Amino acid sequence: GSSCVCEPGYRMVSSNGGFSVTCEKCPENMSGVTQDGWNCITCPKGLTSKGNCKCPNNEILVERSIDGILLNEALCIHCNGSEQSFSASDASGSRCVRCEKTFIQVSKSCDCNSPNILAGGLCFLAREGLPPKGVATVRFAQLGITLTSAWFLKNLQSSAFACWLYSNLTACQALGNMCVMNMNSLSSSSTDACGLFQYIFVSTARVGIVHSIPYWRHNLPWLYYGDQPGLASQVLEKNNFPTTFSFKGTDKDVKLQFIAASFDAAGNFLKWQNLEGGILQLCPDTQTKLNAAFAFGTTYQQSCKISVSKILLDFANPVFYDLFLEYNGGNGQQHLWAVPVLNLNLQYNEKFVNQGSNMNNWLLTRRFFLVDALSGKENDLGKPPRVIRIASKITISIRLVSHTQRGTIYPPLITVAYTDVLIQNPETQSVMVSFAVSYEMNQSEAQIQTDIALGVLGGLAVLWSLLKTAGWKRRTGSSIIDLQTVFKFLLFYAGDLANVFFIITVGTGIYWLVFFKAQQFVSVLLPLPSQEEDFVTYIACAFSLKALQFLHLLVSQLTIDIFFIDWERPKGKVLKAVEGEGVIKSAAAPVSIWRTYFIANEWNEIQTMRKINPLFQVLAVLFFLEVVGFSNLALMDASSSLTRSSESYVAPWSRILRFGVSAALWVAIAILQVIFFAVFYERFVEDKISQFVDLCCVSNISVFILSHNCFGHYVHGRSVHGHADTNMEEMNMNLKREAENLCSQRGLLPNTDGQTFQISISRKMRLHYDWIHETLTRKRGPARLLDSSANSFEQSTRAYNAMNKFLSSFIDHVHKEMDYIVKDKLLLERILGMEFMEPIEKSIFYNDEGHSFSDVLYYGNETTLLIFDILFFSVVDLASQSFVLAAILTYLQQEIFRFIRNTLGQKNLASKTLVDQRFLI
Repeated sequence: GSSCVCEPGYRMVSSNGGFSVTCEKCPENMSGVTQDGWNCITCPKGLTSKGNCKCPNNEILVERSIDGILLNEALCIHCNGSEQSFSASDASGSRCVRCEKTFIQVSKSCDCNSPNILAGGLCFLAREGLPPKGVATVRFAQLGITLTSAWFLKNLQSSAFACWLYSNLTACQALGNMCVMNMNSLSSSSTDACGLFQYIFVSTARVGIVHSIPYWRHNLPWLYYGDQPGLASQVLEKNNFPTTFSFKGTDKDVKLQFIAASFDAAGNFLKWQNLEGGILQLCPDTQTKLNAAFAFGTTYQQSCKISVSKILLDFANPVFYDLFLEYNGGNGQQHLWAVPVLNLNLQYNEKFVNQGSNMNNWLLTRRFFLVDALSGKENDLGKPPRVIRIASKITISIRLVSHTQRGTIYPPLITVAYTDVLIQNPETQSVMVSFAVSYEMNQSEAQIQTDIALGVLGGLAVLWSLLKTAGWKRRTGSSIIDLQTVFKFLLFYAGDLANVFFIITVGTGIYWLVFFKAQQFVSVLLPLPSQEEDFVTYIACAFSLKALQFLHLLVSQLTIDIFFIDWERPKGKVLKAVEGEGVIKSAAAPVSIWRTYFIANEWNEIQTMRKINPLFQVLAVLFFLEVVGFSNLALMDASSSLTRSSESYVAPWSRILRFGVSAALWVAIAILQVIFFAVFYERFVEDKISQFVDLCCVSNISVFILSHNCFGHYVHGRSVHGHADTNMEEMNMNLKREAENLCSQRGLLPNTDGQTFQISISRKMRLHYDWIHETLTRKRGPARLLDSSANSFEQSTRAYNAMNKFLSSFIDHVHKEMDYIVKDKLLLERILGMEFMEPIEKSIFYNDEGHSFSDVLYYGNETTLLIFDILFFSVVDLASQSFVLAAILTYLQQEIFRFIRNTLGQKNLASKTLVDQRFLI
């Protein structure tokens, strides 16, 4: 469609190319046009459809004399086929050439008369033992179509005869190619291309084999490895590839030198081709990225969608490949290792045999092609095909030998899956194609070790959860195993099992990160994406269970009982008018509530304080991953470099390495933060937990906390000066006396500094507390000071004073029937987190040196919060493959839960302590 030509019966007068053409009609007596189209000529034996002269078979057309003068009338000269010349017209009908040698050998002439057999332009002598008549059909199993191929109809029988009778190399290759176009499918009852090939293969056993390979006959292409059961596993695993690979060092060998012998459909050898040229990659890409496909250890994946019209244009003639892997022998010579092919479309007796993972059932082959647009042509080879077959998925698998320390691999395997396409509208039709190079090793041992670790640690988690449940039962003051106990055990077990999954996944991720990236001689290879499913499942389980533990922790902290004990006593008396009586009486001076409000606000501020800065944590992790380039360590290649060239091929991500890199950075940065806060910040800048304890003592306020029914914490804030509601001068004087050791120590016991305790209270003490607390919490809400009735407000005030008086008298040992003792915890009690003694008659105060009351705050649960953040970040990243999105969503969830904890914690604080919520800022 890019230039003009003259119509039949017209000669060309002038032509400058393109549409600049002048034509002239030929006269009636010279109606024919010469072959070159420039002259008119008389045609005695008729015209072709294009207006040229034609001649009968075995005659040639002559339009000019020997000296080039144009004849007025064309001549049809007969080619002499007698014994003296054995000539016949060539395919174009313009020259007499020596006729095909098989005609001369069989009939001593250029005719192939009966009983001789004419097939594919060749003449064969009819005799016994010839291959059977071939079936020129091609089966497209995916479409359920069987076509009579014009190519097979023309060449199948002749190729089989020439291969069997004359051992013709080209004919044997062509026959093998037709078998490959039929998907190497074998049937015991069919005489298709593969049936004829097998017939000749069996019949030529006497001619010997090539390179001591029993499946490779002389003069025949090597198509099969044999169909004996278990042969595939022997081919792929019996012998190791005779060279080793390393990632680092002076003798590193990280390139796989694949080369392919290529043939055309007619069986002609074309050339040797290096796969680094991208000959197997149908998707367009840069040469640098195409070459990266064969860097050892670099998982390569490429996929794209190609239009059928482009395929028909670029791959009109199929090319067949025999793949080899080149290596250096011990004598310094170059050797080739044949690479077997696993054709997923191969059928044996009309059954697909290469679909499963059991290689003992596989039938390996050797030759393959990318596109077959030839066998699907019906009737006329000059017309477009009805069906084409495309290698839509090609994977080269490199498997590492188990327990190797020197980079030894098994023979590579190339797996090919074909797609049959029925041509309807090539311009709109398209096909998804992919090419991949994968590296794998037997992961069964690693899976067994993981299962053992999971079983052992899971069993220990059960025991630890049972101990936690026993400790919880002791702290709740109950000895009955009820449904609540079982539910609590399951919650404890969920948290502990989440820790087990977390330890296993982090250990696994760091193991693969270190051992794969740091190895010199290849000894381990990364799990394939399909082998990572268990790992991803473990992460999902860890996140789900840790989320359950986190919510349990949140609910527990939001339902604690807390009360601020005010030790301040009235200073003197004041005159006060009595309502309704009209008289003035003296009464004790009121004690200021502002100290209690102040402590309540400080407690409210430290509820969500953590040992790390969450925003800095997220930004630091993101900085190291995306800016410094640690994310490049998660690529499935052997490089441990933190930078990648924009022009180089970027390998796909490994989910295990992504988790390993991100989790390692999270843990490392968190540990550095904790060390910084503990060693430097809290020592030289501010320690808010210790400052809160000091503030309680200065304010003459103690904090009584019950996190369980009969267990909690006590912060002793009783001022050593007797009162704290004073002016600035007296306050400074008191602090100065304390600094100079001119007053008693702050501890609960005389001559001690212990101000924080874990408390285990008796059942009687708890019942009395609940009785007062019921009255205290009967009227709730931030507006109770404004809209409550006088009786209700006075009742709540009396309940508050009663609770304050009761707890202060309890601390002062006033109630002998509800007394307590102070003791140290045993080492085993500290380790197990439980108490062995049950407070039956007396409550027990355990000395605490570590401010354990932070257990009811975020501060004392940093490990749980950190693991939850890591798992949340990892789950988002594994789902989106984006560290940036994971960081943003992780920070958002931190802020959301911090807001929930602050808001509901503030409500619980106001409810339990009678501190008006309007004063909590």
